[in-house]
Order: sequence, then C-alpha cells, then structure tokens
Amino acid sequence: MSKDKMKKTASYLPEHGPIAENGREILLSVKNVDITFGKGDNAVKAVKNASFDIYKGETFSLVGESGSGKTTIGRAVIRVNPCAAGEIQYKGVRISGKTSRGLDREVIRNIQMVFQDPAASLNERATVDYIISEGLYNFHLYENEEDRIRKVEKIVEEVGLLPEHLTRYPHEFSGGQRQRIGLARAMVMEPELVIADEPISALDVSIRAQVLNLLKKFQREKNLTYLFIAHDLSIVRFISDRIGVIYKGNIVEVAEAEELFDYPLHPYTRSLISAIPIPDPKLEKNKVLFTYDPSVHDYSQEQPELVNIGHEHYVYGNTKEIEEYKAIRDAGVPMKSITIMDPETAANDAPVQQEIDWNSSQFMLQTPLHDTGSLWYTIGSFLLPPLGIIGGLLFKKFKHLRNAKACFKGAWIGLGLLGAIVALFGIFLLSALL
Repeated sequence: MSKDKMKKTASYLPEHGPIAENGREILLSVKNVDITFGKGDNAVKAVKNASFDIYKGETFSLVGESGSGKTTIGRAVIRVNPCAAGEIQYKGVRISGKTSRGLDREVIRNIQMVFQDPAASLNERATVDYIISEGLYNFHLYENEEDRIRKVEKIVEEVGLLPEHLTRYPHEFSGGQRQRIGLARAMVMEPELVIADEPISALDVSIRAQVLNLLKKFQREKNLTYLFIAHDLSIVRFISDRIGVIYKGNIVEVAEAEELFDYPLHPYTRSLISAIPIPDPKLEKNKVLFTYDPSVHDYSQEQPELVNIGHEHYVYGNTKEIEEYKAIRDAGVPMKSITIMDPETAANDAPVQQEIDWNSSQFMLQTPLHDTGSLWYTIGSFLLPPLGIIGGLLFKKFKHLRNAKACFKGAWIGLGLLGAIVALFGIFLLSALL
C-alpha cells in the first residue's frame, strides 16, 4: 500500500511521525489549507493556502494581528473548523475531513487546546473536579476512583492550585486561577500537542510570566509540543523555537525565532516588530513606526508563494521579491525595524535617527536604555563625593555617559562645598588664634 493511500485510510496513529529533511520528526503538518466561512457570494476565505510543519518537542508560534486567521487555524487542527481545501496531518496521518471513530478518539486524546478566555471556556455549573475529570471520564483514563482522584489532585497541584479548590466553581476564581484550571484540564489528558490560543492575553501582566513558566515546565517534563497563538512578538520571541507570521489568512514568513528578528524580510513582519513597545516612555514617544503598505506588492503578473530562501527561512512573494529577500539574507547584515527620532534634531529637515539593535536579547539601544542621568545620582554624589566619583567611573566604563556626568557633577559640587567649608573654618580658626 502506498504511503499516500495509507494517509487516507489509516484508522490509528503511528508511534512516530515522518522525518523531515533536517532530521527532525514532523508531528503536525498543515498543507495548503483553505478555510472558508459562509457560502456563495457571502463566502469569506479566512485562511488561504496555509502551509507549515511543527516538529516534535518544539514551540511553534503563529503571530499576526486580530482577524488574521491565527485562531481559525488552531481550531481547524482540533477539527472545529473544517478545511475547504488542503489537509492537516498528524504524524503523517490525515486528520482533517472524515475520519474513523478510532482515529477521532486518538486525535482528541493527543491534541488538547488551552483557550484565550478562561471564563468562557469553563462550564460555570460544574465543579473544578468535574471540569478536569471530564476527559478522564470520556476516555476512561483511570483504573478506579482512587486513581482518578490521585491524577486530578496531582495535576491541580502542578498548576499551582490546592486540592480544596476542586469542590468550588469557576466563578469563585480569579482570571489567572481559571486559566490554570483550563491548563490542568488539558494536561491531565497527557497530550502530545497543545494548542495555546493566546493563553495569557486576558491575564494581568504579573500573572502572565507564571503561566508561561508553567507551560515551559510541562514542556520539559512531558516532552510536549506547542502551537502557540499570539499577537505579542515581545513575548513570542523568548518562548518560541520557530515563528510563523500570518497576514489576512496568508502565511507570509516562517523562520526560527532569532532568525526572524535578525532578518525580518517580509515588510509585514517588520511592521509587527516595529510595533513592539519600548520600556522607556521617552524613546517610545520618539519611535518611528514601520508601516506596512500591501500596495507595494505587484502580483498582477505572477502569484506569490511561500519559498525557502535558505537557513530554514520561508518568505511569501513572487520570483522578483524572493530574489531580493534572498540577496538581503545572503548579505548577512541584520536588519533594523525600529528607528528612534532624536528629540533635539526632530524639528530639522534631516533628523538624526537612533536605531534599535535587535541583536540584543533585551532590545537595548546603541546607547544604554537606563542611561537617564537621574537627579538622584547627582544628589547622592553630592552627599557622598568619594562614592560619587567611583560611581561615575563605573558608569563611564559601561557607557552610561549621562549617569556618569550626573555623578561627577554632584561629586564636584559636593567637594567644592566641602572645600569652601574647610577654608572658612580655617579662616575663623586663624582669626581666633591671632
């Protein structure tokens, strides 16, 4: 039996998926997928010819603005949204369209989803115990009642909740706790692939890091694979192995995380990176955004395709654009997507621009981000001049020139005042002796 025919007739999942050319196991493969809503003249194609692979054990992030089709693809993987064209394969077996009952149960068991809104995704009339146990009941993944309770209590503790929370209802919890319940519901099934649909966007900033750490912890311990759907590139960069960028249903760029930030070849990717907030209000105020204009593409003669230009970097474009992208990448000079207007020269005809160096893992500027020349450095150096001089020398060594200037200023004023006091005291003492 041919391999293609096996994909169509398989009623079970193999132990391992196919091996890619780079030697990695392909767990999920999205191939030329179209997803359409509505019929006839009212039909809307939400996803167009989307293709990408997810390797076992990695975090693949899908990013784009609201309405770009990220969640639509995620829901298609769990078979909520049907594919109008193309297919989705899991371990080399087609799981989109009609499947056998046995294969359907295996897919449900192996692919779980964590939803964006923890309040809407939990049954308000069910206790936490039942919410987490529902999958165990449906697939009978426990030996007896004691085994079920043990599994539920263990996963609840692993996500940071307490066993006494099991008798409560979702409305009794905060947003972060509800998301932990949703995470426990998915992880108790011991899946291989987890689709995380913006799992932290509805949470407070202080809770986001905790949930992200939980996801990474489960990935290490259980060898999980993630399809992480998000729109915040500043977070995606540090949790992803590879990133796919989607614009109006089209996958426009796919690359490893650092590769994508060093060489954002497609202009839409550059616009997303330029929109990342800078944690300094002065710099953010003077930031110049890179705006994406779709009219720069001329696809009247030739339709674009997603092409590998080398370095496992895929870009969407026609032949002319692909040649330009490849030339930029082969040059090996990292691209900069953000410029900061110099406030002192912003009014001039030819303003000087300061560019963000995206090679730095902290998005530092070519001049340090915290080199503010704070007044407190001047005051502290004024009160303790010797420490101020030492601090100024250290700041100067690490290129914090404004801070160094503030320290030296305070130290010299302090030493000058101290010298004046000593001189006056000497004059009074001399006058008294004479």
